[in-house]
Amino acid sequence: MPTVAIIGTGLIGRSWAIVFAAAGWQVRLTDASAAALEAAPGLIAEGLAELATHGLVDDPAGAAARVRAAGSLTEAVTGAELVQENLPEDVAIKRAVFAELDRLAPRDAILASSTSAIVASRFTEDLAGRGRCLVAHPVNPPHLVPVVELCGAPWTAPETIERARAVYRAVGQEPVTIHREVDGFVLNRLQGALLAEAFRLVGEGVISPQDLDKTIQDGLGLRWSFLGPFATIELNAPGGIPDYCARYTGFYRRLAADPAGPEVWDAATVERLLAGWGEAPDAKRLAARSAWRDRRLAALKAHKAAQPAAPTES
Repeated sequence: MPTVAIIGTGLIGRSWAIVFAAAGWQVRLTDASAAALEAAPGLIAEGLAELATHGLVDDPAGAAARVRAAGSLTEAVTGAELVQENLPEDVAIKRAVFAELDRLAPRDAILASSTSAIVASRFTEDLAGRGRCLVAHPVNPPHLVPVVELCGAPWTAPETIERARAVYRAVGQEPVTIHREVDGFVLNRLQGALLAEAFRLVGEGVISPQDLDKTIQDGLGLRWSFLGPFATIELNAPGGIPDYCARYTGFYRRLAADPAGPEVWDAATVERLLAGWGEAPDAKRLAARSAWRDRRLAALKAHKAAQPAAPTES
């Protein structure tokens, strides 16, 4: 039975543990916080039980039994095939922990970081085993949103990327390969472009923040939950993508000539957004909303799993 070491047991680390435990892996947890480490197995068991209510895990108790806290980093990585690091977005922290992981983990173990913003070349350059290091950036929470971006440093071995793709696919994720390092990888660059325009439209008084959200959740988001942007535009013109580009290139060129700038993130725009959004929720309400989100995502995941694949050309 394969083993994964989960380094850091916050929201992302616990979610990764659910992914691997549900897929039949042994999961070893480690965290600098004794309290977080002690609480993690129970929270992971709760997550597995919730998935089972949606038919997404057959044996939640058996999966939870495969998860255990390790007494040290050495114990966590011993015999691991994959190490998934989930520590704060701090280059110095990642550089230090990857130096330890490269020293302690088996020579053939893949060393992956869940970082959402720091490219691997910034914390792996000086490692003897740098060829086995990469970023494996998930979406929060990875046990409910399966895409994971794989992005190596210039020195990451191609076979590391291929092995990582095989591992994540085998545990039910949807790996995508980023062929060269770019800030934000791909998902956050796309999200950032949409957010910048959303902040501009709300900040300029074009639309309320609530109606902006409705435009995505009850509009674009419905299609995007099962079609990407290229597959979407292929079906939005009789002649497919070439026809769509011929019809709408002029309009999109005008939009691209006047993009939202970095000033949309200034305090004045944020204040206008918050004034329209309403009172900031307290921690209890945020936790309740997060739990609601996870239930909705689980239901959507179960629905998508039950649907037939898209038709292909004969």
